[in-house]
Formats: sequence, C-alpha cells, structure tokens
Amino acid sequence: MGFSDVGCFGSEIPTPNIDALSEDDCGGGDDDAKSQTKGMRFTQLYNCARCCPSRASILTGMYPHQAGIGHMVYDAGIKPEYQGYLRQDVPTIAELLKKTYSKASKTNDTNIANDESDGELGGGYTTYMVGKWHVGGEYPPDATHDWIQKTMGDETHPTPSQRGFDEFYGTLGGGGSYFQPPSLVRDDQVIREVMPEDFYYTDAINDEACRMIESRSKSDKEQPFFMYVAHTAPHWPLHAPKKEIEKHRGKYMKGWDELRQKRHSRLVEQNLIPPTWGCSPRDEHCPSWDEKDDKTQDWEDARMATYAAQITSMDEGIGRIVDSLRQTGLYENTVIFFLSDNGGCAEYLKENGDEGNWPEYYGGLTRDGKKIEVGNLQHLQPGGEDTFMSYDLPWANASNTPFRLFKSWVHEGGIATPFVVHWPAALSGEVDVNERMCHSPWIMMDIVATCCELGGVPIPSNIEGESFLPLLRGDSRCRRQSPIFWEHQGNCAVREGKWKLVYQRCEEGDDEWELYDMDNDRTELNNLAFQHKDRVEHMIQLWKEWAERVGVKPWPLHPIPEGEKDWSNVPWLW
Repeated sequence: MGFSDVGCFGSEIPTPNIDALSEDDCGGGDDDAKSQTKGMRFTQLYNCARCCPSRASILTGMYPHQAGIGHMVYDAGIKPEYQGYLRQDVPTIAELLKKTYSKASKTNDTNIANDESDGELGGGYTTYMVGKWHVGGEYPPDATHDWIQKTMGDETHPTPSQRGFDEFYGTLGGGGSYFQPPSLVRDDQVIREVMPEDFYYTDAINDEACRMIESRSKSDKEQPFFMYVAHTAPHWPLHAPKKEIEKHRGKYMKGWDELRQKRHSRLVEQNLIPPTWGCSPRDEHCPSWDEKDDKTQDWEDARMATYAAQITSMDEGIGRIVDSLRQTGLYENTVIFFLSDNGGCAEYLKENGDEGNWPEYYGGLTRDGKKIEVGNLQHLQPGGEDTFMSYDLPWANASNTPFRLFKSWVHEGGIATPFVVHWPAALSGEVDVNERMCHSPWIMMDIVATCCELGGVPIPSNIEGESFLPLLRGDSRCRRQSPIFWEHQGNCAVREGKWKLVYQRCEEGDDEWELYDMDNDRTELNNLAFQHKDRVEHMIQLWKEWAERVGVKPWPLHPIPEGEKDWSNVPWLW
C-alpha cells in the first residue's frame, strides 16, 4: 500500500476508521486551528521495502538481515542472514512482551528473552496474532494441506505459536486467494475445509481479531495484551466483494495522471508535505492515460476500483476492532499503530507462461471448480475468485504520490509508509493539528523498542530500534539518534539527518549513488551528489560498515545463468 492510499494521507479512497485514529480534521486549513485529537501522524516513518523483510523487522526490532530474512522467505543458502525464516536467537516482540520481568532484569541484558522472573516491573502480556505471517520459510501457493501440516513447525518453518503468540489465525505464506487462502491455519492446525460462499479473508482477519479481544475481556480484563493484526490487503490478487467494488467504479475514469496531481494537492493541504516539494514526474515506464482507448480506460478503472475496495474493506474491519475495544472497556488505554509494509507494488503478474512465469503457480481451481485465470487479462473483470490480477505500475505510481519508484526499491516510493499512532489515554486534548504530526525520520523496527518501553519491559541492548515513546508523551524534541540503512535486491540507502544517499541497482545505464536533501527535496528530484562529494563518501562508508555488520551480501546472491535475466528489479515484466 502506497504513502497516499488512505484518507488522512491524501487519498480519495474513503477510510474513515483509519482517519479517525489520527482524529483531526485531516483537511489542512488555518495553521492556528485547534482540534480534539487522540492520535498522531508520522510523515517520515519508513518500512523495509518489501513485505517479508518488513514483517521480520517489525517483529524483532532488527534489520531484516539480522532477523534472517535478508531477501525473501526461501533459503538462499547463506545462513543466517538469508535463511528465509526468523532466527531462533533473535526474540520477537511477542516473546519480549509475554515474559515477566523483575527489577533484576531492568539492565538491558541481551538475553532478556530468557528471563523467567516474577513480573514485578512489567511484561506478562497475552499475545495474539491474526493475518499474514510470511516470516517462517517458504509455503508454495499450490502446497497440499498434508504438506503444510507436516512442514509447519519444523526447524526451517517456525510458526507464530512457536515464536511467542498465544493464539494465531491466518496464513503462513505470502499472497494468495482472498476467497480460499492457501496455508490458512488456526494455531498449529491447518484449516482444510472449503470456505463458505460469503468468506472474504480481510473480513475474517478483522472478525478473528474482534473475537480474540472479546474473549480476552471475559477471561481477564486486568492482564495486558498485545495484538498483531497483519493484513494481506491490498496485496495482489485484486480480490474484493462485488458490492464493494461497485462503490468505487467510475471514480478513476480520469486516470492516474490526474489522480497523482489531486493526491499531491491534498497532501499539501493536510500539511503532510510542504508545497515546495513538487510531485515526481510520471514514471518512465508508465504511459499517459490519454494513450488508452475507452475500453481500456474502463477496465483500468475497474482495476483501481477493486484495489480501493480492498482498502475500504480493511478500513471497515479496523472500525470493528476499535468498536470491540470500546465495548470491552479497553479502548482508552490501548495504543494502536497503523502502517504499511511497503510502497505501492508495480508487479505485473505475467500471464503468458513464458519467461518470468512464476505467477502461474497461483492457478488452480476456485471453490466451485472453475479454472483460475492468472494475469492482467483485459477480457476479464477484476475482483472475482476466478481471476488473479494486479493493479500494475501506473496505479502503483499514483499510490506512491508524490514519490518515485515502488515496492522493493529504496527510493521514497518503496519505503515511505503512512503511519498513525492512536492512544486516547496519552494523546487526548485540544491541540494545534501540527503538534500531532511528526516530520522526523523513524523506521518500523522502532515500534518494538517503543512497545517494550510502553509495557515496562527492558529493551535488549543489541536491538536496532529506538523508542519514540517520548514523542507520544509530548516531547517534540525527541529524534532518532542513529542513521537508518536499507538494502534489498542490491538497492541501497542510508538516511542521516536531513541527508539521504540512495543507489538504484540497474542492469544497464547510470547506477551511481544519489544524494538528496530530505528537508527540501524528499521527492528526490535534485541529485546533489556532485555538489557534496565529501558527504557522499562519508555516507557510502557508513553504509559499507553497516552492511558488513549485519551481513549484507552482494546482489545477485548467486550468479545469473548465461542467457537468463535478473528479473528482480523489473517487476513490470513479471
């Protein structure tokens, strides 16, 4: 999901429940305007460029390579950094919070995950997870139920139940059907039955979260709880209930070019970006909307309408979760974090069975025995169970407004996430809207340190994340102290203060490091590398030292066979 895909971050997609978590007028206006707010928006919160590395980082407070998922969830033969599953010696947030800690533990000991003390200071959380795991080894989308049951839980396929979660409902692998999800399990048992006609995975995730909250409130209202709601939406395939899609049909007939300009204007109006940051140009691989004929434009409208329906379905469910917190009396002192695991996705899903044909593994049959047709096939309408489409590069370019590039790159379009923190007990009150907006850089692994501090749990001394709890308690001077680093598929970056150095891996052409002043040019349009050569060399050295420390290996990890292509950084050809 891109930076501007929810209402409180400039989107036209209606997300009233997510917007309510930020609880201000979300419409810009007079800088002196006051509003009642229980939330805070972070405009420079970063992810790790892709789903599973980001999820590994948010679960451990470490960089993805340190957590064992330096690339994806396959075993690349380079242990432990690229083993494709969470390292056993790196505790998860669930493991840190569920244990109890005494005064003797409050020493930032690196082994605190093994502490079994009596909980005098903190911890003792009940832990729940619903949704997409995707940090426990590879689960082929066409794997049988028997294979999944046999494989899950072995040394290379750790499950949520093995990594600190008391209850789990969700999928162990990555993307797949929203109507009959592959690798769907409850705790450590595969769910084998055919899903009922009205089943939709996004609804099931939210309903299960509500059930867990309500069940917990009946058993022990005093015991603290932690819940990780890991949505798949709006990841491909474009699946959504027809009635939800119809709500958005026709809204995108003016195309992606006009959509990007309108989103950019709303971001400025909401004071999320300054007017001096121009919107990045249309991506070089994106055609003009006017080049499309009427029939194609109508089909493109349907694709984006389906994507919007995926987001609004998620938003409605988040509203139900908040209602459950209110009904159980848990709302006021529950901290809610909302964010995305990567930028908008340009992956095409090639359907012709030739080179780059991996999407074909997602074929098969629907619940009633129809063949699933994989790919962006214009003779089909998106959304139904018998289709398997993506929304493609042009709409992803709009999702990432105003930034450049996409998921898997580490330019801002790939790593900038909309981030909202909601905490009624601490953030209530009438304040200037801009006082509830943080413009300094943080990264998603900082959530782990923040949760530890919130829960009275000692923060491990070797954790990479830093707590932003002082910000939530009103200290606007709080800043992240260490630089932030990235590497994914040879795309590299480092953020130090206002400066960002970034490298886009290309098979051909210019692939030099680029330097940007993030205070004045976060849309990365004015490369200052030649004007600040000393700074470039300094930041390259910082990145190299970090890469050595966390175990980054040169990309590609293995030689590309003769006559083959490195497909990793050309998703518009997949």
